[in-house]
Amino acid sequence: MTDAITPRQFHEADGVADWRVVDAAACAYFRTGTFAAGVALIRAIGALADAADHHPDVDLRYRGVTVRLSTHDVGGLSARDVDLARRISAAAREQGVRADPTAIR
Repeated sequence: MTDAITPRQFHEADGVADWRVVDAAACAYFRTGTFAAGVALIRAIGALADAADHHPDVDLRYRGVTVRLSTHDVGGLSARDVDLARRISAAAREQGVRADPTAIR
């Protein structure tokens, strides 16, 4: 079983500056600029999620993608969320997509 972490532990982890904890989940908004760029980012997220066997909620809009991570078996956050958040942020950067943490409330 995976151990839960606190929102503070999540935010103190390296590589998660793009993310905010809202309602026991880690959330990030990526400004893709176009629908096609959003689809490309979601493809990358899908591959990462399948490889990790940890699947986020993803919301695609015309100019951006919102991603929500939580670990269902702990009812909140875990180290698995930290790891996948880092990987998603890295994939976005590789595609030239920037996160906008101010868009998360």
